[in-house]
Amino acid sequence: MKEIIQRGLDRSISYQEYAEKMMQLAAYGGTTGDQKEDLINYTKLNAQRTKRITKTVQLLEETIDLIRDVEIPQTWLVISESWCGDAANGLPIMAKMANQNKLIDLKVALRDEDTELIDTFLTRGGRSIPKLIALDDQLNVLFTWGPRPAEAQMLYDDWRNDPDHVPYSEFQITMQQWYNKNKGLAIQAEISALVQEVTRLSVES
Repeated sequence: MKEIIQRGLDRSISYQEYAEKMMQLAAYGGTTGDQKEDLINYTKLNAQRTKRITKTVQLLEETIDLIRDVEIPQTWLVISESWCGDAANGLPIMAKMANQNKLIDLKVALRDEDTELIDTFLTRGGRSIPKLIALDDQLNVLFTWGPRPAEAQMLYDDWRNDPDHVPYSEFQITMQQWYNKNKGLAIQAEISALVQEVTRLSVES
């Protein structure tokens, strides 16, 4: 597994590089992965979402304090694609969190450039993204998170399990409304809880 993770890290880029790449693709009518019209359109939407979330969503004081208490170097490797709506809502918040501590290095690897990495970290058997893999300096996995907060996952599961569900293009509006209303609080809370548990275990050891 560590060899696969290392290869993923070797081809990863910084969050800033990833965000800039998304903006460029959106401006010129492109996307990461397959150049399909729907994915290109999603990338345009996600570029706007990323700008808005980066500008408007604020971290809670308790989130900032918890992240700043991390004393062990961590790499947060996030598997993503520019067309993924959940990634557009989650990655800017992960980046804000990582920026609170120089010991946390956030990297982004594109899922479809090499599926070996995502196939090592499947979610319920699927290549769901974003997928956050937190690593120590020996490439041991500290925790994983993704692709979306638990409450949003329930919405997704209800939609998917409904035999008469609306098309995904319509359901995505409902999902985005949830993200807009939640303002990143669930993502902060869930990742913070994982970070806190790692910190607790490191102190006890």
